[in-house]
Amino acid sequence: MIDMAGCSEKGGRNHNEDTVLVKNMGYRQCALVADGLGGHGGGDIASKTAANIIMEGFESEEVMDTDALIRIFEEANRAVVKKQTMTCRMKTTCVGLFIEEAKAWWGHIGDSRLYHFVDGALNSCTKDHSVSQMAVDAGKITWEQIRFHKERNKLYCALGSRIPIRPEVGQADLDDGHFHAFLLCTDGFWEYVLETEMMVDLAKSRRPGEWLDYMVSRLEKKVTGYHDNYTAAAVFYR
Repeated sequence: MIDMAGCSEKGGRNHNEDTVLVKNMGYRQCALVADGLGGHGGGDIASKTAANIIMEGFESEEVMDTDALIRIFEEANRAVVKKQTMTCRMKTTCVGLFIEEAKAWWGHIGDSRLYHFVDGALNSCTKDHSVSQMAVDAGKITWEQIRFHKERNKLYCALGSRIPIRPEVGQADLDDGHFHAFLLCTDGFWEYVLETEMMVDLAKSRRPGEWLDYMVSRLEKKVTGYHDNYTAAAVFYR
């Protein structure tokens, strides 16, 4: 059984530059979250362009594998670059999950994350393309301290780059008798919802939409009113 849900809100901003797409094609499933970089202008256009190109690419690929996933992200990068002008160098993060025949692939650019839970416990998380993550790699801060780091919003990789990009990719076999849950989310979401809280709320949830509702409720109790857009997609595979 595969169940999917998504949510996206403007938070404390004037408009929403995030995009979320979830689609169940019967034999294939796809979930995408993209966070347009508002500081560059045109963030909403960039996030929608990237998400739509990646979704179309997944639908058209005859066989899904790591090479196909990389090609799809490269095409999305070119599409965002084509939208840019001299006064609007739009960019976007993106994280995508693709499921076909009990196998999952995922790829990401930027600091939108994918969390993979197995039987309710956190199994893995994507690695941000950010200055803060570089500080973690250098041993200057812990991974948990990224949420409060002064340079947490500075990225060194995003879609809309005029130099070649290569997404980081991962995969998992799902036909192992375990319960797999995936959370894809922007930094405006994961900055306010701790990993331990994600697991607590997952344990209480029968459907992915219910899981998202619990976490959004937590987020809304913590924000100040000037917070970022927040967007997430959740996928359950039993």
